[in-house]
Amino acid sequence: MPLAYYSVAAEEEFWSEHWGGHSVEELLAIARTSPLTELICESLPAGGPVLEAGCGLGQYVLLLRERGWKVVGADWSHSALLACRRLFLVPLGAMELRALALRDGALAAYISLGVVEHDPAGPDAILAEARRVLRPGGVALVSVPYLNGVRWIAAPYISHRSRIIARGGGHFYQFAFSRAELVSTLERHGFAIRALHPYDPARLLRGLVRVVSRSPRSIRDGATAAPRRPRGVKATIRRLLYTGAALRLLGHMLLAVAVKR
Repeated sequence: MPLAYYSVAAEEEFWSEHWGGHSVEELLAIARTSPLTELICESLPAGGPVLEAGCGLGQYVLLLRERGWKVVGADWSHSALLACRRLFLVPLGAMELRALALRDGALAAYISLGVVEHDPAGPDAILAEARRVLRPGGVALVSVPYLNGVRWIAAPYISHRSRIIARGGGHFYQFAFSRAELVSTLERHGFAIRALHPYDPARLLRGLVRVVSRSPRSIRDGATAAPRRPRGVKATIRRLLYTGAALRLLGHMLLAVAVKR
């Protein structure tokens, strides 16, 4: 079973996780330099319509259209879609991801980045719909929180804490998946796995920096943020974080590249 997280404020945490109070322009700038962007671009087919299901503020719809793909976006949040449409004229639609307003086999590719894990019933309904709208041989790019080495070690504590939160009236927030769990889930829906890519290994470290920066000692010492590092040091740290071992230990998300059988 995937590892379940509960939260006392799941709705607010969901929005913070996906968009974090950023503007469309800020998220687009982050996407331009993200290693995830290269993984997506390397995996997408050259032609045919592409859907990002759960596109949020639409930064990847914008970026991929700039790079030549025929991408449309869908999300269940009207406010997120409107925030993008106020600035950019791109094709976006408010849709229920379990029942997309698309014909069977309409798409060459389907992108879902950090979406299916938030359904308390599990990802099956959304993935079944993804398979329906993909043509045979179509590509699905699906990312979920990764049950990495750190989460695996902390799983008993996370489960215990989630049970306490649930008993106190908290709500389901998300699942985290191991490699085997994500593979078996996609295969159950008729997908063949082509590649698995952990990414965002710095998320855990950024969280630790925030905790330290808010501690009483940090406040006393006047330390409110991590010190700036020279660019060369940042590049070295980034290379180390994107080694295979670091990704297995710290990768926050896991991207699966799959093909519809």
